[in-house]
Amino acid sequence: MTISKIAKHVTGALLSVGLISGAAQASDKKDIVFGGSIPLTGVFAFAGVGIHAGITDAVKIINDEGGIEGHKLVYVPEDTAYKVDASVAAFNKITSQHDVNLYYGDSTAFSKTISPEINRLGKMVMTGASFASELDDPEKFPNIFIPGPSYTDMTGILLNHIAKEKPGAKVGLVHSETEFGRDPVEGAKATAKELGLDMNLIISTAPGGVDVSTEVLKIRRARPDYVIFHGYVLAPIPEFMTQARAMGLKTKFMGTFWSTDNSMVSKMGEVADGFLGVMPYNYYYSEQENAPMLDKIRSMRDTYQSNAYMQGFFSTMMMAEGTRNALKAGKELTGANIKAGLQEIKDFDTGGVIGVPVSVKGNSVPVGRVYRYDLSKKQMVPASDWILLD
Repeated sequence: MTISKIAKHVTGALLSVGLISGAAQASDKKDIVFGGSIPLTGVFAFAGVGIHAGITDAVKIINDEGGIEGHKLVYVPEDTAYKVDASVAAFNKITSQHDVNLYYGDSTAFSKTISPEINRLGKMVMTGASFASELDDPEKFPNIFIPGPSYTDMTGILLNHIAKEKPGAKVGLVHSETEFGRDPVEGAKATAKELGLDMNLIISTAPGGVDVSTEVLKIRRARPDYVIFHGYVLAPIPEFMTQARAMGLKTKFMGTFWSTDNSMVSKMGEVADGFLGVMPYNYYYSEQENAPMLDKIRSMRDTYQSNAYMQGFFSTMMMAEGTRNALKAGKELTGANIKAGLQEIKDFDTGGVIGVPVSVKGNSVPVGRVYRYDLSKKQMVPASDWILLD
């Protein structure tokens, strides 16, 4: 073998060793575990399945792009059937088997129940399905992240849209007699007053399919320009609108996040035409220039994906970005450091998941857009620009 061939051989061997060594070092980076109490069965499974798919796809995209500063993101879900005791059991199982830094909770009740334990452990941040206003308090819930606006902020976005469209309008609020339903009532009343809107009509009902004829008569007497529904998914919203239309009312009806999924609104039938709702994200089918992440989602899933999918996807993006900020700063991955990384997020480009750059304020991302259901297109279409709350 000539000297030149020997040199090439040695150089190649050394390069191979270097590559192997580099790969070994990369693989030595500790996995970042994203645990999840996910309601894949039970009454909230319609959302849980979408949330699970959104998290799964976001994790794959993140890992395909090199992970989080070279760390692989590992998603570890457990089905909870939307029961608090099952969610707690899932949390205990996952955290006993893995070193968890990120977690997804399936409900407000679970988030409030497990928050003291997360604070005690001090090594993780939790996001989840809840937009509860109570959770948007960094002092009381220092390790919670809400992936969008709180329920109070959602009604605030709707009220800002109303004030711009019809100053001084009469607005009614119909909510379920549940913790979920009562959440934004006081905040909505305060915001309406600030915006010069008349919100004297507040109606509460049992959740689900109930006789609403008495409540519709109250709306008929008050004749509000707008009625906001909160604390429901579907029923009794169609019943309210059907009876109101039969009485000749021209009231515009609106909903918050969990009642504005396109497939859900479509189930209301013809009465849904013109229904308005607030959505923190673009819809799966939204048309927007420079939306590479939306394009990736559509390349991975060739059929419509729900609001819940977008929420799970956005939750994962933001938790990963907060973790990335902590790692870039050379900080240990504690709950406090990851949360600080989240709160550093300013004017973040989501690639079209949300149509404007987003910033974390408090525990949440107070941004959204009002959409209107177009029966001819069978789609929720934009009815406002993106609205960012202070």
